[in-house]
Amino acid sequence: MHSHAAVPIAEHVSGDLFRIYFSSRNEENQSFTGHLLVDIKRPQEILELSDRPVLGPGALGEFDDSGAMATWITHRGDKRFLYYIGWNLGVTVPFRNSIGLSMSSHGGEYKRYAAGPIVDRSMTEPHFVASCCVLADGDKWRMWYLSCTDWRIRNGNPEHRYHIKYAESDDGISWRRDGTVAIDYSNDSEYAISRPSVIRDWDCWRMWFSHRGAAYRIGYAESADGVHWKRLDDDCQMDVSESGWDSEMIEYPFVFDHNGFRYMLYNGNGYGKTGFGLAVLEDCP
Repeated sequence: MHSHAAVPIAEHVSGDLFRIYFSSRNEENQSFTGHLLVDIKRPQEILELSDRPVLGPGALGEFDDSGAMATWITHRGDKRFLYYIGWNLGVTVPFRNSIGLSMSSHGGEYKRYAAGPIVDRSMTEPHFVASCCVLADGDKWRMWYLSCTDWRIRNGNPEHRYHIKYAESDDGISWRRDGTVAIDYSNDSEYAISRPSVIRDWDCWRMWFSHRGAAYRIGYAESADGVHWKRLDDDCQMDVSESGWDSEMIEYPFVFDHNGFRYMLYNGNGYGKTGFGLAVLEDCP
């Protein structure tokens, strides 16, 4: 844990205790996933900090040999599905991402499902895929995930463009992708839409996500079916602070409910370099 605490995920343990997974980097800039334990009523006090990673880089040449960043956790029976962003360095472009899976049974240690990714670039998505949200919805699994549409040269350097697409599965492992776009670019200057976080309320589906033009902000959307979405970014009412660790950007939201309150974990300046924070919704649906 040389730097960063990025892409936080909350997992309920018991009572008011939550385990929060996050991604840190070592001195070689490789990404590892660790976790800490907090009481959600006193989140400033860290009760426990992992002394070894839950996930680390894969073997040389594998899709995750430069880093393994947890992006979502889904419970199904006695199994926990930990989806993660595996990445490695590129030559013509800086990096390439894929989605990997690590699993735990009966509360045991996480083990990689496979040495390769479960979602990767394809004939119709030729660049890369990354951060995802996965919900088990009855006999159907739903995934909202980052999909890179192209790279462009900007100021002499390659710049990625990605938005959020939708996929379905019968088992949370093999995914059907038909190119359905969930959250698209709002204009040509917006080039990064990432880290979807979806909740199904009684009246509709709700999604929070990151979007970036000049700097990252947190956006919001609603849907009647979880597939087709309407962006309502102005309704998010979450913005940067006047000063401090999240005064330049806010990104990578993870939204969850507990005891009648709705919380959001998120990152601030430096894409997680300044750590993560916790926000509370004043009027929960």
